Amino acid sequence: MFSEEQFSKLLDALKEDLRFFNQQLREVGKDVIAGGFSKFPVFVATEHEVSIGELIFSKAEYARDFNIYATTLEELLEKKLILPGKKEEFVSTYKDARNFMCVLLLTSATASFIFVPYNLKAESKAIDE
Repeated sequence: MFSEEQFSKLLDALKEDLRFFNQQLREVGKDVIAGGFSKFPVFVATEHEVSIGELIFSKAEYARDFNIYATTLEELLEKKLILPGKKEEFVSTYKDARNFMCVLLLTSATASFIFVPYNLKAESKAIDE
């Protein structure tokens, strides 16, 4: 488990990566919705490789801290990363995808949903599952 200070540093590093990929992430989120794939795009940020969604940014290729994957609520339900009984809670908590990106931060110690404004000027809100 992370200490509060370690988790804060992890979030700072994540914000830097999200700021770096901001415009591209916004476009991917729009494309997921416009393409009819889902009303709930989710980006997975992890330091490791995972078999969730599609890798869109490799930390090695861009010299960043996190790999970023694109997925959807539907895939997270299918893989039981969100339990079916939690779907409505997730949907009611989900922020407007035009203004916020939903990020699932996966580490060896935690899994947290974080809603980050695309403009990254407002504070993000972490929501632990």
